[in-house]
Formats: sequence, structure tokens, C-alpha cells
Amino acid sequence: MHKEELHLKFFMCVIQSRQLVRTPQRTEKESEEASTSSILIQKPPPEADGSKNLDTVDDPDTMEGIPIFANDWIMTHEEHHAARTLGVGKAIAVLTSGGDAQGMNAAVRAVVRVGIFTGARVFFVHEGYQGLVDGGENIREATWESVSMMLQLGGTVIGSARCKDFREREGRLRAAHNLVKRGITNLCVIGGDGSLTGADTFRSEWSGLLSDLQKEGKITAEEAKKSSYLNIVGLVGSIDNDFCGTDMTIGTDSALHRIIEIVDAITTTAQSHQRTFVLEVMGRHCGYLALVTSLSCGADWVFIPECPPDDDWEEHLCRRLSETRTRGSRLNIIIVAEGAIDKHGKPITSEDVKNLVVKRLGYDTRVTVLGHVQRGGTPSAFDRILGSRMGVEAVMALLEGSPDTPACVVSLSGNQAVRLPLMECVQVTKDVTKAMSEKKFDEALKLRGRSFMNNWEVYKLLAHVRPPVSKTGLHTVAVMNVGAPAAGMNAAVRSTVRIGLIQGNRVLVVHDGFEGLAKGQIEEAGWSYVGGWTGQGGSKLGTKRTLPKKSLEQISANITKFNIQGLVIIGGFEAYTGGLELMEGRKQYDELCIPFVIIPATVSNNVPGSDFSVGADTALNTICTTCDRIKQSAAGTKRRVFIIETMGGYCGYLATMAGLAAGADAAYIFEEPFTIRDLQANVEHLVQKMKTTVKRGLVLRNEKCNENYTTDFIFNLYSEEGKGIFDSRKNVLGHMQQGGSPTPFDRNFATKMGAKAMNWMTGKIKESYRNGRIFANTPDSGCVLGMRKRALVFQPVAELKDQTDFEHRIPKEQWWLKLRPILKILAKYEIDLDTSEHAHLEHINRKRSGEAPV
Repeated sequence: MHKEELHLKFFMCVIQSRQLVRTPQRTEKESEEASTSSILIQKPPPEADGSKNLDTVDDPDTMEGIPIFANDWIMTHEEHHAARTLGVGKAIAVLTSGGDAQGMNAAVRAVVRVGIFTGARVFFVHEGYQGLVDGGENIREATWESVSMMLQLGGTVIGSARCKDFREREGRLRAAHNLVKRGITNLCVIGGDGSLTGADTFRSEWSGLLSDLQKEGKITAEEAKKSSYLNIVGLVGSIDNDFCGTDMTIGTDSALHRIIEIVDAITTTAQSHQRTFVLEVMGRHCGYLALVTSLSCGADWVFIPECPPDDDWEEHLCRRLSETRTRGSRLNIIIVAEGAIDKHGKPITSEDVKNLVVKRLGYDTRVTVLGHVQRGGTPSAFDRILGSRMGVEAVMALLEGSPDTPACVVSLSGNQAVRLPLMECVQVTKDVTKAMSEKKFDEALKLRGRSFMNNWEVYKLLAHVRPPVSKTGLHTVAVMNVGAPAAGMNAAVRSTVRIGLIQGNRVLVVHDGFEGLAKGQIEEAGWSYVGGWTGQGGSKLGTKRTLPKKSLEQISANITKFNIQGLVIIGGFEAYTGGLELMEGRKQYDELCIPFVIIPATVSNNVPGSDFSVGADTALNTICTTCDRIKQSAAGTKRRVFIIETMGGYCGYLATMAGLAAGADAAYIFEEPFTIRDLQANVEHLVQKMKTTVKRGLVLRNEKCNENYTTDFIFNLYSEEGKGIFDSRKNVLGHMQQGGSPTPFDRNFATKMGAKAMNWMTGKIKESYRNGRIFANTPDSGCVLGMRKRALVFQPVAELKDQTDFEHRIPKEQWWLKLRPILKILAKYEIDLDTSEHAHLEHINRKRSGEAPV
């Protein structure tokens, strides 16, 4: 391979989902020799090409052995220089088209800054394709500072517009002329399937357009030669999440935030007046927003276009609402997607539903149509990170492009950024619409993907299945919370309890964790016991950090007393450690030989065996909102730097991800050791920044990143070194990060985790039934349920011991460390790049077979 191409492969991998080894502690001499912000390059052994059998990624066996390579190769100065000059002589244009979506600005910012980082010229195209056609001042070169303060803004700063001119060849001819005259041969399009289809048409016609422009004398032969081919990369910006090939589109999570805020507000007034509320949300062709909203708020019913209700839905709906009221509920929530239809294709409107409820049941019923409020507001942390990751990957895809490279779209699969052929995704998206028009609804549901299907299956269980009347359960399962409280715990408990009841089990709830289990603070939970828990923060059951080791005798006695046959433990690192102690205790107490499963729930996101924990997204959004306000304050006063301390123990997840979402200048974490020289370099970086138009700074510090370089120490250092140049302020966010109402992601994630855990538990209890009793002593009878890359998998706690740093309460390998270079690049640091795998263009049909079931 040509040397320059090799460098390009290395650099491109920065933003892909790649696993990094934790940076080892450096000696003083190594620290002096190391570049202040450098990261060592990791090179895979020759036999490891980074490929993976995509048809088997859902197999738990494929998820455990993620390849990790040692630091056996270091980038030279010349090679680092080559990486920094990959874009020299090239020009990239970025535009947003179609409907706006929160998070588009994050993607634009990333494209601009990473493009400039590589040495390329980057241009804004204002007003979408219309600006591309009109040219002139609509196409302007971007600078590093021109995208400052964009992250927290909703909509699209560079504007978007519907463009009829671009649909005609004459319009595309004018657009091509405008690009050629500026030397732009790389185009990043952020929009929906219509916008991306237009981009692919533009690319396929490119050579013909150049030929016509040359014949007309509008461009020279030399200009045509320099612009001989056009690279296209698409990013999907759509709040509807209606594009096949990606788990989430830019803007979807933020739209869910707006919807849930309104649902939570409406719930209080509905309870006060015993009302039924019918909420209409966007989704003309896709019911994702409506479906996830129904799961996130515990709605009584949802109407979506992909899954029309049965012909007798009116009777079923009214029966469902009246049964809910009979069980003591004071309200009903019904979610309607704007494109909802019945099996015959007839629209089901929110007014139709309201009139039905009033006529049949006489309930006080109101309709709320959310409309464009769903598109507005500040983007969520998820959308900012998603937009940033996709924007970086888009630049890499453009720089790697050749005349033979098909136009691609950057997508999200699990926690990985992947590339897919654009038109394959567009075709599958069109196939969904075609299937619905032909009333092949089962096919349409499958084409939406595994994630959508699993959402639907969990919703049907929780909303459409009647809880059993009998109180004598088939099996007895206990549910408990352990460790610090985390938003979403209650949603997980609710789901676990109700799925357990639906399966015919007797479900007990344990108050105050292992301490409550030892003291017998246990009671039976019915269907209504967990009513309304989905949107409540904290832990309704109570949670403590107490571990079970010292109370195994009492715990064993209560397991026998209450006939507990399975245990669902929802919590953080203490839950995981407690699970290990229960496994060890089996040697002494046979009563502990029952299946148990741990659902990770902690703001620290430090439970081995899972890439994500329930509660971390809520904490991240809390930090992000605070940072936004602080940045606004700093921008108003000028020349001010804020040092913010985040939670997380020794785990730097919150500091890193919040730094990426909030546009921090630095994020200090334990996993990436730093010295006084690194701190000095960061201060100098901010000194230089104050000379620009961006006269403010934001620095995040994980609470246990360094025992000596405390928040006070860093604040004092910055204050001293910045005298006369900038002022410093500090904020310790504290326990506010654990509080608040859970985000839509945490509610939905917790709900599905609870359902999956209880399904596993029921099966494991049956499997462990021997001689009239439950006896489970195999390693796989005590598991952590976690998300690993693209799948939810059950992993025995005993097998996770080797992957755990018990002293610092973190996994030895953490996927999010690979995002640290992005944070540094976007903050304008000179860094070396860390890579471990070569990226491949995947195909949507193969990819869909391995889509994340979450």
C-alpha cells in the first residue's frame, strides 16, 4: 500500500468504534519526552485486519473477546506530519438540507474543525441545496472560530431550505459550476433520505455536468481535470428516525427529550383532574417517536403506521383504559403518531381517538398536538456526541474517497460509527414505505430493524397483555436496587415487576439493597405497585452500598423464608461486587444457589460487562446543561475559564463525554495520566485561545483523576498562570448529577433491560429446577446483562473478574477512550492519533442481520 494511503487509514480510524488500551503510568523521564497531548499509535498485528463476521455479531460469543493490541509501534514525526497534511490541496463543502434537526450544528462543527485539522479548506453552503445552486455569498469559507458556540444551538446555523431548482438538471449544472470554481470536490450532506438521494444523483451525473460546463465555456479543461470526480458522504439528520441502516438519526434523541418534557408536565394535570390525554407526535411514515415515547412514559396505548391495530381496536382500547382506572390510576395517556392508520389504510387521528373515548367511556379527554416544538430547543448530549462522531467520520470518508468509492452514509450501530452504501440504505427505507402501502405490515416492521421490533414487542407486553388474576405465582423472583441511586432505576424495576407478573411469576421487591434483604425488608408487588414509576428519578425501593458478604447467613435465611427462586439486582459497581460475593457464598450456603442477574445502573458507567449503564445518560445531560450555562456566562464576561468537577469515581466517562458534548478545552481523567507539564500546556493553550475571538474556556475534571492535582489545585494553578490574561472560576456539580427525571434514553434502556432480564430469569429458573427445588451453581447462573457494541448479552460475573480493576472500580478496557482524540482535535490540540483497526464499508443487508437488539 502507498505510504500516504497507509497514513490515511490510520487517521481515519480515530472516530470509528475502536478499543484502546488504558494508558500506562509514565515515568518522569517518559513524561518529559512525551508530547503534552500525545496518544501512542497502536498497530494491529499483520494477521488482524479488524474485520468481523457481521452475520454473527448478535451471538454473545462474538462479543466477549474484543481484540486489544499492545503499543508496539509509534508514529514518527514525519508520519504525524503526513496525517496532518492529508487534506492539503482539497476542499470540502458541508450543507444541511430538508427539515432541521437538533444536533446538525454539532455535525457541521466537527466537519469544519476536522477538515481544517487535516489541512483542507472547508466551506459552508448556506440554505441547503438552494445555496449550492445560487452560489455567491451562500458558499463561504469556514474558519475554526466560525463554528464556536454552535454545539448547544438547535436547528441549523447555516440554514436549510427546500429546493426545486436542484431537482432539475439545470439547477444541478449551476451547482456543479459553483463547486468547480471554488475547487470543491468533496461534499458532506446532512439531511433526510430525499436530500441524500439528491446528492447521489448529483454525484452520478458529475462527469456529464463537467462536460456540459466545458462545452459552454464556463469552466476550463484544467478546472474540469482538477475536479474530475465528486465525493459524497451523507449524515442522516431527521427527528423521525425513519432512515434504515442506522439505529439513531441526528435529532431523534433531542425530539424525544422535548416530547417527554411535555408528557411529564401533562401527567401532573391529568392526575389532578382524572383526565385522559391524547398526544399527537410527529412521524408521518415512521412511528419511532411515538413508540419510544409510549415506553418512556408508560402510555396505555400507541398508534403507529407500521403496526396498525386489529379491527376491533376500539373495544380493546376502551377496555384497556377502564381496567387501568379500575386498578386505581387517575389518568390515561394515549400516543398517536401523525401517520397512524388502521389495517385498511384509513387514518387514525388524535381527534378520532378523543371522540371515541368521550363517547364510549365518558372520560374527560383532551388532545395535545406537539407539532414543531419537537424540532426545537437545545440538542441533547447524545445528539451532540452523535453529530460530532459522524462529522469526524464523514471527513475521513471524504478524504479516503476515490472515483470507485460509492457514496456512503455514516450510521450508528450500537455504539459504533459505521459506513454504509448510501443508496442501499435509501432503497431499504423506500421498501418500508412500499410494504406499508401494500399493507404488508409485518414486512415493514422487520425492515425497520431489530431495535424497532424489540421496542414493539416490549410495548405490547406492557400495554396489551392483561396481568394474571391469580396471585399464586409459578416462580418467586425478587427485585432490588444496590449502590448509589441512578435515574432510570425505577423504570427498570417497573418493567421487571410487570413482565414477571405477565409470565405468571410472584414478584417481590426488596427495600434498601442487600441490607434490606438481610433484614427481611421484603414485600410482594402487584401490577399497580409500580404504576407511574417510569418517569421518576432516584430509587423508590431505596438503595444502599452495603455488600452481602457479612450478612450471607441472614440473606440465606430470608431467601428460604420468602421462597425466593431468582434475584434481579439493579445497581452499579456494588451490585457487581455483591454478585461476586453471592457466587462465592454458594460454597457455604446452598440457599444462594439461585439464578441472579445484574442490570448495570450507575451514573459512573463503570460496571464491567456493559458499555452503558442506566442513569449515565441522565447525568451526562445534567452536566451538559450546566456547562452550557457556564459557557454562556463566560462568553458574556469574556476572558474567563471555568473548571468543573464531575462525578464518576475513577471512571472518566462523564468527564470525557460531557467534554465532547459541551465543547470543553480539556477533560482530566484517571485513565489517561497527566503531569504538571500537561497542565502547563493546557494553560498555554487557553492563553493562545484568549487572543482569538473566542475568549472563554471550559475544563472538566473527573473527581478522582489524580489525588494530588485536585480541583482546588488546578483552579489555583490556572488562576496564577492566567493572571492578567483570563480569570478562573470553579464548580463542583456534586449529587445533582444523580438526581432528576430520567432521560428518554435511560427510561427506554431500563425498560428493555428489565424485560430482557426477567425473560432470562424465567428460563434460567426452569432450567435450574431439580428434585422439587431450584439449584443453580453453574457460572452462567449469575450474570451481568450488558450492552456490548451491538448486542445485549448475558456474561457470567465470574468471567468478568479478569476484566476488572477492583482497586479503582473500573473495567480494564473501556470503549469510550477511543473518543478522547476527537475531543482534543475539536479543541484544537496538536495530537498524534491512536488507531487499532482498519475500517470497512459494510453493506446494509449484512449489517441488518447483526443490528443491536436494544
